[in-house]
Formats: sequence, structure tokens, C-alpha cells
Amino acid sequence: MSLLSKIEGPEDLKKLKPSQLKLLAEEIRKLILDVVSKNGGHLAPNLGVVELTLALHYVFDTPKDKIIWDVGHQCYTHKILTGRRDAFKTLRTFQGLAGFPKRAESPYDVLDTGHSSTSISAGLGMAVARRIKGETGKIIVVIGDGSITAGMAFEALNNTGYLREDLLIILNDNEMSISPNVGALSSFVSKRMTGNLARFIKKEIEKIVPRLPGGDNLLHIFKKGEDLLKMAVTPGALFTALNFEYVGPVDGHDLDTLIEILKNLKELKGPIIFHVVTKKGKGYPPAEADPETFHGIGPFNLETGRPLKSEGAPPSYTEVFGDTLVKLAELEPRLIAITAAMKSGTGLKKFAQKYPDRFFDVGICEQHAVTFAAGLALEGFIPVCAIYSTFLQRAYDQIIHDVALNKAKVIFAIDRAGLVGEDGPTHHGAFDLSYLRPIPDLIICAPKDEKELRNLLFSALKYEGPCAIRYPRGEAIGVKIDENFSFIPSGKAEVLKEGKDGAIFAIGSMCYPALKAGEELEKKGFSVAVINVRFLKPLDRELLLEYAKKTGKVLVVEENSILGGLRSSVSELLLEEGIYVKFGYLGLPDHFVEQGDLKTLRKKYGLSTEKIIEKFVNLVGNY
Repeated sequence: MSLLSKIEGPEDLKKLKPSQLKLLAEEIRKLILDVVSKNGGHLAPNLGVVELTLALHYVFDTPKDKIIWDVGHQCYTHKILTGRRDAFKTLRTFQGLAGFPKRAESPYDVLDTGHSSTSISAGLGMAVARRIKGETGKIIVVIGDGSITAGMAFEALNNTGYLREDLLIILNDNEMSISPNVGALSSFVSKRMTGNLARFIKKEIEKIVPRLPGGDNLLHIFKKGEDLLKMAVTPGALFTALNFEYVGPVDGHDLDTLIEILKNLKELKGPIIFHVVTKKGKGYPPAEADPETFHGIGPFNLETGRPLKSEGAPPSYTEVFGDTLVKLAELEPRLIAITAAMKSGTGLKKFAQKYPDRFFDVGICEQHAVTFAAGLALEGFIPVCAIYSTFLQRAYDQIIHDVALNKAKVIFAIDRAGLVGEDGPTHHGAFDLSYLRPIPDLIICAPKDEKELRNLLFSALKYEGPCAIRYPRGEAIGVKIDENFSFIPSGKAEVLKEGKDGAIFAIGSMCYPALKAGEELEKKGFSVAVINVRFLKPLDRELLLEYAKKTGKVLVVEENSILGGLRSSVSELLLEEGIYVKFGYLGLPDHFVEQGDLKTLRKKYGLSTEKIIEKFVNLVGNY
């Protein structure tokens, strides 16, 4: 019988001897690999924190002690250990376990999260709340070395150090390399300086020394000496300056050391940084060798590590974007590419290799990325800022204040717009049309296929002012792509199909399902016009009004929230012009959409060809 089969919760974990945890770690890694190879998911980050997660649940009393996982994409071991082992096979599936922490799923998940650098702020809020309420228990934050570079994390560190609240921050460093000697010495010092004897001696010195002649100076010298010793063997000077007790760095895969230090830290009060060094992809050679590819991956062959992608499938929109930008950079020497820690995810790897001096990865700093792009644009360059829809939300003020207000010619390449599938509500790009539309002087468009994506990118180089181009995750349509580019005038829609009984206004990913619906409806005796709206802003008012008047029935279809996007834009247009038609719409609902495969989600929320047909028939009446 395996050790893992006996673990129904953290209390069962505490019954094991520390020596048994190493075997348990191997069993957990095997389960994670088996499930993620079938379902896809964040593999490398989760393989890297198996021992750390075991040590945390072994030492602390969760859920009374709360663990907050920054981003949350490293919570798989946490889920397995907290009563969800048997359900783990449903990870990232429709109505299965979420791939990120989810409060509705378990009392052990204390913050719904999927974006980076929010954990310290939330943890500080919880620590303050516990103090005010007079409650006991530790608040533990686990944040990666990438996430801690973001501005929000530094704001929270600064405030935590100022308030001196009881908060344990574990810095999971999976990039920085430390030499074995420094690591060993640091572990030795960390264990000794956090132990009972060290704490007792420090307290006694702090009591006795001030009573001696010149005691205040002696105490100052003693504390300085302690700080200097830490700085001599650790990189913790910054955290010490922010009023944190700094411990580490130590090997994040050494269970014995982790457990011993965490037991010591459990008794300490105040703000603490515990620096652990882990290896992404630990225990699976392909992921260790290429942690970037295995950071977030679809289903793959467990033996070879190769993705399970069907032969002859069309390229993804991301790939088309990346290839197009390389081509455009040959034509336009002012073009610069910017991303926020998503070089591969946004398809910019080839660009970075070919044009290293014109590529900038600013780290997990979307706000900075946008204003950085604005600065470049105001100096005559044409920056293309490639950021996922869900992450661009984090830079909303910068889009308004630094780009649009200054009329800076920044091109926003908004990947993962619409539903993204298994990553769920934190990652769906459900709001970009809605949050971008009110911004003055911003062109907003969405291509119907990969050919149009290329042409819109080309055209955006020639537009005046900023432009946002949104496109979906996953495979493109598979249309033939011309080598040459064609200019698309700003605000120009396209008639995909003529008709007189009604019109379907679709944008972006919904154009082909709408066109197919129109063709199927034709077989049922309906003459349906299908319009590729293409530009949410500026709208092709003339064309849309023409078909609204001509048909008297309009169905709007968008893969965006029904609030504030194309539905709102078209209905406002009709109202302004005093045109009254039978009006219907399909889009994402006014609530957060769960995870699931795209086919299931689109069917559920009316974005499939079948649902478009059904909605149109209901709109025009029985046939």
C-alpha cells in the first residue's frame, strides 16, 4: 500500500516519520506527472515545490494556519495533501478540480488567485485582521522569485516591514543559483540563528546589555554584528533593510532542513523572509532541462516529453503573431517588441533571437511594460506590447493615462482573448472589449482568422495613434496565408454573406461559427446576412446601419462579456439613430466563467454554431 493512499489530509501527513516524506514526495511527483501529461497544466512549477509543500503542511496546522500561494500555479501538491487526492485526476476539466486555488473547493484554499504578486498584500491584510480580532495562527505566503519583482509585491513588502506584522513570506527562488558552499553555510547559520538557544540568548542580551554603562551602544553593535553575519553569507540585505528577519537561502528540496527551520520560524513573530532555492521540473528530466516549455503545457507524451499535437494542425494564433512580427520588423526598423515575462507564451521567441536589441522582456510588470512602450512611442518608435488579455487588465490606468492620453502609437497584441479553457476564471479574456472601449482615441479590432491577423498587424503600423488587436488562444482557422500584406482601413467591416431576413453581427473568433450558422440557416429557408464587424472602435456605422435597416433583425455574437462590448456598442448605435429592430445577442455572461474545454464552454454559453442557429430562429420566429 502506497504512503499517498493513506493521506486524506494534513493530519495523516503528521503521522509519518520525516524519513518517510522523501518516498511520499516521489509518489506525489508520479501522480502529478500522470495527470498533467493527460490533462495539461503547470508542470515545472509544481514539480519544484513538492518538498516545500510537504514541509509546510507537516509543520503548520492548516487550515488554522493559512497558506497563500502566489499565482497559485504551484498548488497541485497542496491540493493532493488536503483531501483532493482522488479527485486530482479531474484537474482542469469541466466541473473538476481547478488548476489554481479556489476557496469554494476547500477550506485549505484561502485566496482565489491566478495572477502574480497579489499574495503578500492579501497575507498582510489577513495578518492585520487576525491581530485585530485577537486570533492566533500563522499566515504564510509562498511567492516566486519572478513574482516578487512586480511592483505590487514590493509595495506590500514595504508596508509589511513598516507595520511589522506577523507574516512569514517564503521566497521560492527557482532561478538564482547559489554555490554549494554558500548554500551549506547559509543553511547552517539559518538553523542556528532561528533555534531556541539562539532566540534565548538574543532575548537575554537585549534585557541585560542596556543596563550596562554604554549599553545602548553595545546593543547596537551586537545587532549590527548579527546583520553583518547574515549579509556575509546570504543575499538578504534588501529584506533586512525593509525590517524583515531574513533566513536563508537553503535547499528547497532538503526536507530535513526545511522542517527544522520551519519549526523554528513557527515560534518567531514579526515579518520574516524565508529564502528557499528550488529547481523547476524537479524529478522529470525533460522539465528540468526545459522548464520554460513545461511551465504551462498541454497534454504530452510522458516518456518523450513531446506535446500531443495532431499532425497537420493549423498553427496557433500565437505562432502566427510571432512569425508576422518577425516579418514586419524587416519592413519597419522602428518596430520594437515588448512582453511581460511571457516571451514564449506570446510567441516572441523567434523575434527575440533575430532582433535581440529590439526585444524587451520587462518581467512580471504589465504596468511598467505599457508605460515603457509609451515612452518608446513618444520618441518615434513603434512598440508592440504583447500581453494576454487577462494580464492587460493590470495595466488599465497606464493604457488610459500614459498611452491614450498622450496619443502614443503603441500596438497592443492581446493574446488569449475570450475563453481560454482549462485555466478557468482567472485567465479567461472575457473583458478586454469592454474595458478598452471607453478609452478615447484607441482603435480596437479583432481578426476573424490568421490571415486577417497578419493584415491588421501590418495595417496598425500605418494607423494614427494606439491600436489594440485581440485574438484567441489555440489553433487558427487554417486559411491560406499570402506572403504579401493587405492594408485594412481603420473602422471597416466586411460582409461575409448577403441576406435579407436578418443579420448576424460577429467579431473575431465568432465570425466563422456565425458564417457557418448563416449557411445552415440558408438550408432551412432563411436568408441571413453575416457581417465581420472587425472593428469595435471605430464602428463601421454606415455598413451596420444599412443591414439593420434592410433586415430588421440583428443578432450580435461576441466572445466577450455581454456588458460593454459589441452588444452594447451596436445597441447604442441603433438607439442613437432611432432604428428599432428585433435584437438578440450572444456573449459571455455577467459572472465568472468556470474552467473546461473550449468546446464545452462555448456550447454552454451559446457561442457554438448550433446555439447561434437556435438563437436566430427564436429571434425571427418559427419557420
